[in-house]
Amino acid sequence: MVDVTSKDVTDREARAEATISLGADLLAAVLDRDIVKGDVFGVARLAGISAVKKTSDLIPLAHPLAIHHAAVEFTPDQDAGTVRVVCTVRAREKTGVEMEAMTGASVAALAVYDMCKGRDKSLAIGPVRLLYKSGGKSGTFIAEDEPTS
Repeated sequence: MVDVTSKDVTDREARAEATISLGADLLAAVLDRDIVKGDVFGVARLAGISAVKKTSDLIPLAHPLAIHHAAVEFTPDQDAGTVRVVCTVRAREKTGVEMEAMTGASVAALAVYDMCKGRDKSLAIGPVRLLYKSGGKSGTFIAEDEPTS
């Protein structure tokens, strides 16, 4: 584990995304709440937020952090048959929250898969990537294609 003892506590924020490909028909069923297991996005949102809080248990050498905000949002694209999952995490800490945001987005996408696999097992997840991070010595990162607003 990296020693962060001498680092300053600063406001940290990170946003990450995962994309899950469902296909147009299955996505329509998700949006119509016609999935046997229930509210796909509601369950996946809770899974993602729970994963954020468990990141240090899942990723070796990740620091346990006091998370102050975690949110998971879903943006369906019916034409493409995909869902963009975005996880935002904030904390006032000595180390960044990028891994927490990426874990939250990944697990939320996995939960969508789990909720929908009874209808179609050929769903695909990816890519998973960091969109934004701020705070700390390294400053701000914004993915090239990510809007700044």
